[in-house]
Amino acid sequence: MISEQIGLDLLRTFVAVCRQGSLSRVAAQTGRTQSSLSMQMRRLEGLLHRHLFQRTGRGVVPTAEGELFLGYATRILALGDEAVARLQQAGIGGGVRIGLAEEVTTAALSAALGRLHRTYPDISLDAAVEHSVALGRLWSEDALDVMIAPTSVVAADALTTWNVELQWVCATDYVLDQERPLDLVAFGATCPWRRRMIEALVAAGRQHRIVLSCQSVTGLQAAIENGLGVGLLPPESVRTASMRVLKTSVPEPLTVQYGLYAHDRRTAVVDAAIEILMKDLPVSARAWEGQSHRAAPAPSPSATRPPLPHFVGARNPSL
Repeated sequence: MISEQIGLDLLRTFVAVCRQGSLSRVAAQTGRTQSSLSMQMRRLEGLLHRHLFQRTGRGVVPTAEGELFLGYATRILALGDEAVARLQQAGIGGGVRIGLAEEVTTAALSAALGRLHRTYPDISLDAAVEHSVALGRLWSEDALDVMIAPTSVVAADALTTWNVELQWVCATDYVLDQERPLDLVAFGATCPWRRRMIEALVAAGRQHRIVLSCQSVTGLQAAIENGLGVGLLPPESVRTASMRVLKTSVPEPLTVQYGLYAHDRRTAVVDAAIEILMKDLPVSARAWEGQSHRAAPAPSPSATRPPLPHFVGARNPSL
């Protein structure tokens, strides 16, 4: 039986620390002190009588028991959000076209689509999971209502933005040969990740060659696991049992900016989708909630809820 002392705030903080991997980062993004967050996590461990975190060179990661509790905490929070949304927003229906960049479509975002369907069963989803450049084309053709993609692929303002850290990864038994060019596995030539990868290696004076190109994260993962070469992956895509993160002989991890996009004039259906997706974005991307921003133009007369605030996120043209 879960302790009555384990409230939703404690669960939200725990989930945020697990996703960010850093107490200081969560503290900075939420306006709280690192010491207060640390005390909260120690209190949670005391209530559960289990160690939930272990320290690494870059921050903290959940232990095996922490990962187990993370799954339950995420579900508890999601069910609470669904219950409130279902009661308050019953009756919303219609279609929404959602575009998700394949390289950052994590389990959390995939689960968000399921939660959207359960919360609003009358909404029909048309989800396009594509590489970033393809999503940019779909957006320019007005084929999407909502999109999560790099800020470099569209000339539009995002509702909110956040950074994704890309780590240099290889197979656990991969041996780097300093006398030979670095073997790379990468997305296709038009991908922003690939461009950033090449630029970083050139700046570092590191010789390299592309040994495999593909447009699929699963393809990159398979190539890396089987020792074809070194690639860039976000932390949630690194399979620690078969991959290791390189600390030396490569440039520093790269940061790419992503954004959540929607048109200024939105229906209640689109706003409902945005609200659900927002809950599974990084903490920094949700910092706009509760703030006063320019309101979006009113939705169609059939809308049954007020529009979300419209936050104009800064674009990073250089990505």
